[in-house]
Amino acid sequence: MRTLLLRRVGHAALVVAGVVCLTFLLARRLPGDEAVTATGARATKEQLAAARERLGLDDALPVQLWHYLTGLLHGDLGTSLHTRQPVLDDLRRALPASLELVGAAMVLAVLVGLPLGVLGARFARRGTDLAVRTGSMLLVSVPVFWLALALQLLLATKLGWFPVAGEYDRSLDSSSPLTVFTNVTALDALVTGNWTVLGSTLHHLVLPAVVVAAYPIGVVAQMTRAALIEESQQDHVRMERALGFRPLEILLRFSLRPAIGPVLTLLALVFAYTLVNSVLVEAIFNWPGMGTYTADAIRSVDTPAIAGVTLVVALVYVVGNLAVDLAQILIDPRARQR
Repeated sequence: MRTLLLRRVGHAALVVAGVVCLTFLLARRLPGDEAVTATGARATKEQLAAARERLGLDDALPVQLWHYLTGLLHGDLGTSLHTRQPVLDDLRRALPASLELVGAAMVLAVLVGLPLGVLGARFARRGTDLAVRTGSMLLVSVPVFWLALALQLLLATKLGWFPVAGEYDRSLDSSSPLTVFTNVTALDALVTGNWTVLGSTLHHLVLPAVVVAAYPIGVVAQMTRAALIEESQQDHVRMERALGFRPLEILLRFSLRPAIGPVLTLLALVFAYTLVNSVLVEAIFNWPGMGTYTADAIRSVDTPAIAGVTLVVALVYVVGNLAVDLAQILIDPRARQR
């Protein structure tokens, strides 16, 4: 068990190192000049030369990469050329809001997608299964910006059931000020007992979370259905049928546990994918997360910020996969032999 864990951690560290190096090198090749971003479009040649020297842009590319990696080892992700703030501080402010949104979406994906997959497997090749497959395909295929605008128009503007945008009602800052600990608004409001802000945050969270959850719900439903149908072909299922167990009981009691491994692996991948692709949703709903920060970094050729965002996403992906590996080992002992 310990050897397996150490091997997985070693592989994860190599993946993160490779992603960081590749992203840094590619970011350096983006169109644009970082010196212009740092000094402004009206800077003189002398100011540009000074900026290039200060940023180390005149050094050879391997030297620049070495300086960046050395800084990372000391917890220094560099200074954003756009915000003029340390990238680490920017990420500390932006990441929690994105994690709040994506985390809520993943909870929805499990609560909705898993039962849909079980339902599709239980009634395989019947009308219910067809409805589950069609619905999941639509959820996977629908453009997030279209779904976001449609829900805003129908549920927010027309019916007035939900707010159009924002993280919570900012007028509450004067009447019910929030004490910030984690920058995850819902969690901070819950911990401090600020029920007014908590209710407003959950109310604002519904629409963007549903939009972000659409793709994961469809993927989880399809994967759960496929894994359960494949598991239903195993010998132990035939024996359980012969012993008189009902089909639904076989699915939930005997087939779901070994079939959940691929679904857990998928969830880790989908989480990282969803974190990266929530940019449009955050922009449409004015959600203060990494989406706006990433878009600004790319537009302004902000290499330190781009590399910092990539590092965070790579870490989320790697940590998620490690957690899935551990969960698979605990759920299915066969995983220990892989």
